[in-house]
Amino acid sequence: MHARTWLSVLSLPLVAAFTLPVLRQGAQPVQPKPGVKAAPQDPLAGLSDIQDVLSLVQQNYVDAPDMDKVVAGGVQAVLERSHPLNAYLTAEDLRLPDPGPAEAGLVVLKRGIYATVLAVVPGGPAAKAGIQAGDVIRKVDGDSVGRLSAWALERRLRGAEGSTLDLYRYNATGDLTKTTLQRQHLAKAPITLKQGAQALMVSLPDLTPGRAEELKKLLAAQDHGHTLVLDLRQCAKGSMEEAAAVAGLLGATGTLGVLQEAGKPDRPMPVAGSGTPFTRSALLVGRSTLGPSEVLAASLKKGGAKVFGEKTPGLGVERSRFPLKQGGAVELVSRRWLGAGGEKLDRQGLAPDQILRLSEADDALAKVLTALQAPAPAAPAPAKAS
Repeated sequence: MHARTWLSVLSLPLVAAFTLPVLRQGAQPVQPKPGVKAAPQDPLAGLSDIQDVLSLVQQNYVDAPDMDKVVAGGVQAVLERSHPLNAYLTAEDLRLPDPGPAEAGLVVLKRGIYATVLAVVPGGPAAKAGIQAGDVIRKVDGDSVGRLSAWALERRLRGAEGSTLDLYRYNATGDLTKTTLQRQHLAKAPITLKQGAQALMVSLPDLTPGRAEELKKLLAAQDHGHTLVLDLRQCAKGSMEEAAAVAGLLGATGTLGVLQEAGKPDRPMPVAGSGTPFTRSALLVGRSTLGPSEVLAASLKKGGAKVFGEKTPGLGVERSRFPLKQGGAVELVSRRWLGAGGEKLDRQGLAPDQILRLSEADDALAKVLTALQAPAPAAPAPAKAS
């Protein structure tokens, strides 16, 4: 294949990175005359310029650049502009062995050259080292986060039992500090229950298989005439199937959420099973309430539960892997979830009915009960006509 043709094929994905922002943010388009349909804009109109840029780079650098890395970096940049969880995998990436079963005990989301800590497993290596949700990571084992895809970054957090991981993060004062973690196998955390006066709080650590049955046994002896506070602030992992089972157990009915996928009709997911609802229910959510737990919270909110805490991140999405002809693959966010109340859980997340910021020292159950008993804020008075 001629070199210029080869560059044309490989540079196609790069076009979106340059042309789509122009289409979205450029000058106002000329309005067509009444009754005349405007010609569609071609997002690949800048292809020839991209070809020329790549050719100039290849022909004029004193040291010949590694064009495979140039193209791979461009493809990854295009993918991340669509969604930070998208990733480009080379054929070499796909041949890598599993990194190991041990974990660092945190969930991160890459954005540009940084990664934000979304969740920290209580009692895990990251928690023991003082890492908190909201911390910003700049380097992993000395490598810039900017060079890693979401897939590669997730791999770096796992490894053999006892292996070490160096994280360079910004602390509260803005200084870049090095923190060394020792990966370990994380035991499954139990569901915890705290009793109060005519109330109880259940903290759900995740929505992995078996949680609904565990919760059912825990609630069997409880008085359903009391107030239930379901704490989802640390619920960062799990499945939609388990979320549907938990929703049904707590008395929710109808639809858990709606799955949307390109080229396919919307697919509502029904609540699974049935249970006895509590007289009054409330939810605690926050920045570590991710994915399936966001969908669960939206379903229970639709059923009348009051939501307290902080806005969730909006990661109600699912990824698919698509093979490429040259041996690599791409992981794309190809499906998204809408909450039962129509919430766009892939973008906006779930907003609480009342913001309630809690520290570890706070009595969360008491704070929620106080908020439930407080009168609802009065609606703003309508503006007087001038």
